[in-house]
Amino acid sequence: MVLGVMGAIAQPEDYVWTTQSRNASESMPCGGGDIGMNVWVEQGDVLFYVARSGSFDELNTLLKAGRFRLSLSPGLDMKNFRQTLHLEEGYVEVSDGQLSVQLWADVWKPVVHVDVSSPKVKQSIAVTYENWRTKEKELTKRECFQTSYKFAAPKGLKAHADDIVATNNGILFMHQNGAETIFDATVSQQGMDVVKDRLYNPLKNRISGGRMLAKGMVLVDRISGRYASSDYEGWMYATKVPQRTLHLEVVMANVQGTLEDWAAELEATAKSIRRMADCEASRQWWREFWQRSYIEGNGSIIRNYNLFRYMLGCNAHSQWPTKFNGGLFTFDPEYVNPADEYKLSPDFRNWGGGVHTAQNQRLVYWPALKNGDFDMLKAQLDFYLRIYKNAEERSRLYWRHEGACLTEQIENYGLPCYPEYGTKRPAGFDPGMERNAWLEYEWDTCLEFCMMALEAHRYGGMDIKDYLPMIRSCLHFFDEHYQYLANQRGAKRLDGNGKLVLYPGSGGETFKGAYNSTSTIAALRTVAEALMAIHYDQEEMKALLSRLPDITLRDGMIAPAMHYERVQNVETTQLYPVFPWRMYGVGRPDLDVARRTYENDTLAVKFRSHVGWKQDAIWAACLGMTDEAQRLVTLKMQDGPHRFPAFWGPGYDWTPDHNWGGSGMIAVQEMLMQEVDDRIYLFPAWPRDWDVRFRLRASRGTIVEAELRQGKVVNVRVTPTRDKEKTIVCITT
Repeated sequence: MVLGVMGAIAQPEDYVWTTQSRNASESMPCGGGDIGMNVWVEQGDVLFYVARSGSFDELNTLLKAGRFRLSLSPGLDMKNFRQTLHLEEGYVEVSDGQLSVQLWADVWKPVVHVDVSSPKVKQSIAVTYENWRTKEKELTKRECFQTSYKFAAPKGLKAHADDIVATNNGILFMHQNGAETIFDATVSQQGMDVVKDRLYNPLKNRISGGRMLAKGMVLVDRISGRYASSDYEGWMYATKVPQRTLHLEVVMANVQGTLEDWAAELEATAKSIRRMADCEASRQWWREFWQRSYIEGNGSIIRNYNLFRYMLGCNAHSQWPTKFNGGLFTFDPEYVNPADEYKLSPDFRNWGGGVHTAQNQRLVYWPALKNGDFDMLKAQLDFYLRIYKNAEERSRLYWRHEGACLTEQIENYGLPCYPEYGTKRPAGFDPGMERNAWLEYEWDTCLEFCMMALEAHRYGGMDIKDYLPMIRSCLHFFDEHYQYLANQRGAKRLDGNGKLVLYPGSGGETFKGAYNSTSTIAALRTVAEALMAIHYDQEEMKALLSRLPDITLRDGMIAPAMHYERVQNVETTQLYPVFPWRMYGVGRPDLDVARRTYENDTLAVKFRSHVGWKQDAIWAACLGMTDEAQRLVTLKMQDGPHRFPAFWGPGYDWTPDHNWGGSGMIAVQEMLMQEVDDRIYLFPAWPRDWDVRFRLRASRGTIVEAELRQGKVVNVRVTPTRDKEKTIVCITT
């Protein structure tokens, strides 16, 4: 092992196609800031979808802005065709050596740019804006799954049409929510009208959309057509005469307010555009993004890791977290599932657009810590910061105690999802409970996001003072609620040992009716200890810790709970003390107990898989089980079923499956580096015959760089210098 200076950082490799695509399923992601595009070339035309985070309609569908079609004549020479994702600088280029079309999203402003350059041959250029929401539409049964109504939609549910205004040199498009949305139906369903005026509501009067401005072009045609299985209307703009260059801008705006507010924001953004300076600023951001951390190595695993990280980077500056079920890069659903019921619009995604399934969302964001992507993490943390006050209102209204009750299927306004709350509830059923076999009593996932905030502070010094009351509130709920439930059953609030009785509880969606769920105890203990470590509410945290029961061990293995009534899903929550709670693992006590659980627990073995949100690859890596981690991460990070290899899915959710990619990223990171106190373990589960070079983040702002070549650790560098006092342990067996 050599402790010293690493070599120059190789930039992420471009990703290239040399033939055009058949349809939108063979698209390539492109984006920045909070905008995502699917870009592909079909029958000589350059097409791209545009999506922006936060574009929620009145039913909480996450809408695309539309589809754009760029037609050129004489156009691309397909013999020399190249479509390139320039990862280092975050843009896509379609070219043939002479004609070039570059597409990029401004990282700092909600603007899409398209630059056409054909210096030798003038091109006749047409751009068509295509929209499939030009009329009010009654949604099909399957289509309702893109909304927050999902399987409980009222009969005849309709989505409103967009407003579209075409002028001679550009087109304005928007979707306006009225004052009444699914938020109101949810509040009424859940008996919360008495506190409605105090609830955060992100849907009321939300307007999302934008303007396409094509200087030098005029409106030449209004068309109608059908792409995949969606009828659309189009507005075609064309150059008056053939040209060598063209610049197209799509300026976006999302507001809650009036049309005047929306127009003002749109105009302010348009006036702020400085194309050349904005281009350089965006590309510089991407260059710096790839310097925060990197993993270099041959093979599809590392390539797909970097391609997926790029997709996450496209939503780095959003107010809204990247959705686990497709992010900003969904496409026509019939290319995911060919069944007739999926012949729907490009807005479709399974499991809703405004619903944030917490068990899934967490896997998208844990990798941000070791990558140093703290700016991306902020969107997810702020999501909870906005909604936790609504969750506190639930506790006060239903149970007359404090603490934020944040459920698993959580809406973007902090209430349980309409269908999972239950539309057929028996008289006298607890109004704070979801009437759902998978979700009942599942409240602890919010603690992972609390821990992310605490870890972001420990890793990167993030200022988390605004999050601390939220974290305290989430912990406080469990202390208050389980004493409340015990008092409902009898005269005592604690058991005979002075401990909380966490019953009824839940181990994920799987171990239902749990008594002292292992995943819940591990979460409460770890978060409370982390709060104490930063000297916040120490006395209260000390008291809470004294009331927490121990994790149950049975037959030398970690049990899911002391007792549970039934198994409902396929989550191995008995291994949550390994990850995310890091009570067991390489360099930690009782490693053999956790390994025995992984290898011998009958349900752990039965549930084992690499698909979707499955975490087995993470646990194998955390436990230093190199062969098993290698096997599972090879399966998980292999090319997905579509042309772009990081479009995994649908798994349990939808395509591109972002919790599939996130869980794979975590596994790769844990195979490369783990940290316990002041010890950094290098390559604790990395195969010796996989050459690799990496830079990842550890606590206290520490950056670790290391290289494994031909089975030997040849370079290690730890910065800043003060952290060389950390003990480096290299494991390459």
